[in-house]
Amino acid sequence: MSPRSEVVTDADAMRLALEHARRAPSTGDVPVGAVVLGPEGAVVGHGWNAREADGDPTAHAEVLALREAAAALGRWRLDDCTLVVTLEPCLMCAGAIVLARTARVVFGAWDDKAGASGSQWDVLRDRRVNHRPEVVGGVLEDECAEVLREFFEPRR
Repeated sequence: MSPRSEVVTDADAMRLALEHARRAPSTGDVPVGAVVLGPEGAVVGHGWNAREADGDPTAHAEVLALREAAAALGRWRLDDCTLVVTLEPCLMCAGAIVLARTARVVFGAWDDKAGASGSQWDVLRDRRVNHRPEVVGGVLEDECAEVLREFFEPRR
């Protein structure tokens, strides 16, 4: 599946996000990958964690994928797009998702330490925010968690 091909299911999109996640460890970054699907189901943005590689604290997979999608579509409102990410979004990424007006968020592994989409916080469904996307968690959860385990195991 090429980075710009149409994606049929959430699991297909998650497999593509997993491919991107596997690129991050070569830079020392935590292996998280993301893709943004446009209104027709084509990938319009992708990213993987690049904080270490870029020396940028905001270079999370979700933020990079949202930036690329906005540039590809020529607009900041992604209200007809789906973000698919291998790990539950953190507070910063959840804020970016809300501000981009992303229609839908699909994630793989839950993040019991820093998750802001149902674990520690639920920013994406908080009634106090001006936009609440549809949220689907646990898609290919075991595969997504395994990539993280493989990364952290030798570091512990």
